[in-house]
Amino acid sequence: MPDVVIAKDGPVATITLSRPEARNALTKDVLLALPRHFDDASADPAVRVVILTGAGGHFCAGADLRRTFADEPDLMDKLDEYLDMYHAVVRAIVRCPKPTVAKLDGCAVGFGADLALACELRVATPEAYIQEKFVKIGLMPDGGGTFWLPRLVGTARALKALYLADKLDGPTLDELGLLAALCPRAELDARTAALAAELAKGPPMAYARLKASVYAGLGDLEGALARERRGQIELLKSADCLEGIMAWSQKRDPVFQGK
Repeated sequence: MPDVVIAKDGPVATITLSRPEARNALTKDVLLALPRHFDDASADPAVRVVILTGAGGHFCAGADLRRTFADEPDLMDKLDEYLDMYHAVVRAIVRCPKPTVAKLDGCAVGFGADLALACELRVATPEAYIQEKFVKIGLMPDGGGTFWLPRLVGTARALKALYLADKLDGPTLDELGLLAALCPRAELDARTAALAAELAKGPPMAYARLKASVYAGLGDLEGALARERRGQIELLKSADCLEGIMAWSQKRDPVFQGK
């Protein structure tokens, strides 16, 4: 089975990250496939809503570091290329003229959190959580997290979540106003399908134009992505990042030196 699957059911396209053995962590193949699927759904006049979800009880665990380093031993020489691939996914979601819905269960961590935040609407279980965990390995969000969170929850809450890598579970996300619906795991499919069906009945031209207008009013996403790109490349080359990754792999607390 492909690592990313798109299924169309009438006016609803569902894009599923399908690497459950790795909690749907992102590889190069996944990053290349996601924009294609979003663009395909965007171009299909029969599709009116796009759902993004993950297989096997999790949304997305972020970058698959072990697989990426194994596949790309010269990764540090390709940081620009890799960040461009990550940003291409965010851009594909934002430019999609149809409503996008993240169906969340289990983890949405790191870039997985950014994917969930890039979608306009989210449906989640109490067990779902969003966590911008980058600082734990000496990094910063690199998929628009510094753009989305302050606009969605306010600067103070956003900085707390980013600084402390807060684990925002389903009930907390609902309290913060980030969810269209919070429901038990057994009802997740049905609640998401019901929301998609309601959206699919709406006016597609109006949706496309109001989405573009809202995003234009939010400010400069491209500028935020460019800043994240520059900052993340610098951090990826730091001793602190190396220490953070080593500590993560060794299951210990990192000792950051600011170098």
